[in-house]
Amino acid sequence: MGDEECEMRVFKLDKDCELRFEIENNNETVVLEVKAGLAEIFGTELVKGKPYHFTTGAKIAVFTYHGCTIELKGRKNISYISKETPMMTYLNCHACLDKLREKAELEAGGGRGPVTMVVGPADVGKSTVCRILLNYAARCGRRPVFVDLDISQGSISVPGTMGAILVERPASLEEGGFSQQAPLVFNVGSIKMQSNLPLCNIITSRLAEVVQERLHSNKKACASGIIVNTAGWIKGDGYKHLCHAAQAFEVDVVLVLDQERLYNELVRDLPKFVRVLLLPKSGGVVEQNQSSRQETRDKRVREYFYGVSNPKGVGGAILHPHSFDVKWSDLKIFKIGAPSLPDSCMPLGMKAEDNMTKLVAVQPGPNLLHHLLAVSFASSAEEDVINSNVAGFICVTAVDTDKQTLTILSPQPRPLPATVLILCDIQFMDNN
Repeated sequence: MGDEECEMRVFKLDKDCELRFEIENNNETVVLEVKAGLAEIFGTELVKGKPYHFTTGAKIAVFTYHGCTIELKGRKNISYISKETPMMTYLNCHACLDKLREKAELEAGGGRGPVTMVVGPADVGKSTVCRILLNYAARCGRRPVFVDLDISQGSISVPGTMGAILVERPASLEEGGFSQQAPLVFNVGSIKMQSNLPLCNIITSRLAEVVQERLHSNKKACASGIIVNTAGWIKGDGYKHLCHAAQAFEVDVVLVLDQERLYNELVRDLPKFVRVLLLPKSGGVVEQNQSSRQETRDKRVREYFYGVSNPKGVGGAILHPHSFDVKWSDLKIFKIGAPSLPDSCMPLGMKAEDNMTKLVAVQPGPNLLHHLLAVSFASSAEEDVINSNVAGFICVTAVDTDKQTLTILSPQPRPLPATVLILCDIQFMDNN
């Protein structure tokens, strides 16, 4: 970045104000530094005098409860100060949830903390609200579980998955999120819930079951509760899935962002003991178009294999994946979902949707090129593959039909931890 293209700006924020900026152009970097006062980004506190680097695609909101001075260095970018921010509303939500956690801690034998589900259409900031609430909880010494049911982006693993992680410390700005140690991940294999709703419902129920089991053995996490992020599909079958998820996780609180109709439907349909609250979305939320969504997904898969790469070598976890060949004969590859048949053609007692969760063998070949494959913990095809979580993902980077081998990109060296692989719709072009 040449000096002539670089500029430095200083912003003075009054209390309860927010500095918002976006980095739209390629290969741009903006360096942010708090010079005075206290500030945070989505609930993560900023260290005074420490430079934070942000690159292309970043959409950042720096909030201060007390007032602060911030310096931004970089090319010209969209940046402005807003006095209209819902952060006080989100803080009040956190305070109410924390009272419920305190109450759970005082229960004899240890009680269960609040299970909170954040819902709303696409592009209203559901993931950001989850992040803020999780960060505030972690800063108070809580250990909440974060559950992500939004398969379109994949904030816990790659897109096309549902997962859960125990949040023990606030999200790192350098590494782009919460610590990814020991995530619990289930593979859907598609970024569209509509493509296989029966499978999504089964996995949602199974994920809820496993998370509840793990909470039973961890008193602190149990009292800290769960925060559930959901997909932006809120009409028709998408709404039914939200109700299914609320039932599966035994939700106590539902936060509805910017959608009065959805709020009223949930008040009508959920049990009376569930508190449903309507919250405003932030004015800084940016709508994503199809291409920017795809870029975000590609970046997420790249980070899964190569880690988060920050400019100037500041922060981030650089990973070094392995590439090796495996024989077709050593693998058992399946996909979930057989072609649908009309009910009249189905065997007695079976429904058409049963086919959507059927395991179908896949013959290795050029059809696998650039596809992600989930490595299942199921030891054999006869085991319940759908209800098994996954060890991780590999990507097919080359296919040799003569030698009958696949060249794969893997986070860990050979051999693969399991041989039952599930084909995903998600593709990744490895340009490294």
